[in-house]
Amino acid sequence: MGKLLLEICKIVFILIFPFILLIRGAIVFHEQFHLSPFFSIIVGVGVTTILLFLYFTVFYSHYSGRLGSLKGMKIRLLAALLITIFYATHGIFYISTGNLKNEKVHSEINKVHPILRLSISTVVILDSDLIITDGKRIPEDYKKMGLKEKTHSLHYNQKNGYAHALDLRTNNRSEIRNVLLRNYFRLMGFRTLRHAGTADHLHISLMSHDRPYAK
Repeated sequence: MGKLLLEICKIVFILIFPFILLIRGAIVFHEQFHLSPFFSIIVGVGVTTILLFLYFTVFYSHYSGRLGSLKGMKIRLLAALLITIFYATHGIFYISTGNLKNEKVHSEINKVHPILRLSISTVVILDSDLIITDGKRIPEDYKKMGLKEKTHSLHYNQKNGYAHALDLRTNNRSEIRNVLLRNYFRLMGFRTLRHAGTADHLHISLMSHDRPYAK
């Protein structure tokens, strides 16, 4: 039984690794090379496309005993590219209303950095009950919540036009799920904080070149 579970875990990891690489790669290019939000993702898409192409090629050669024709390789490369583009586009531009706390969060979610949106869409596949409680803010929002107004916050729009933080609900969820969620974002390269604030929540942020040390 243990060996079977191990094999299943290995297969799942192999299947999801290209898409983890997409997000992690986009973050690296964002942080290290100061690329624009969408260009960082485009580079990540390129890396993931190459990896998926290699997957398809290994799979094909394993069962056919040959690499195939140049035309076949082009088809595999095109298929890898289309799958990756669809995945990234869907992840960036579609987040179910069931994963958003209210209409306010729904209206502001597109102002959150695309890499953050893509990472949320990815984890929702495994955690469909995840709830985003907050995204973009303005200074007055802190006063409305009864909190001290912040001069700097990654919830505010940065120079690239996007907020670099969002909050996820942790109340009424098992602590195991909360810990796994936090470790997922840390693995991806995001910064995480457990905040009490007006309610217990997990604060996720992406490094901003405007405020490199802010969380």
